Amino acid sequence: MTERQLPEWLNDLDEEDFSFIKKFLLSSGSLKEMATLYGVSYPTVRLRLDRLIQKIKITEDRTEEPYIALIKKMAVNEKIDFDTAKLLISEYRKQKENRYD
Repeated sequence: MTERQLPEWLNDLDEEDFSFIKKFLLSSGSLKEMATLYGVSYPTVRLRLDRLIQKIKITEDRTEEPYIALIKKMAVNEKIDFDTAKLLISEYRKQKENRYD
């Protein structure tokens, strides 16, 4: 029997993420039930799910430049806000473009 290798995106998830995913699956994907479980509003649970989805997408996109992927990951993990992330990525792309002109 061979050992299965887990997808790389799982490595970027923390214990809270795994707990959320488990509860989400056990609630059959009901955000309303998740809101009740966590004692928060539906929009709060929706935001948490959206951030988890973004976190997975960032890891899945292997064509992304490492710097841009890092900035996006920091934004998803709330280390920086999304407006700052957009600004940093935009400026990085401008500078990179100017190097080739």
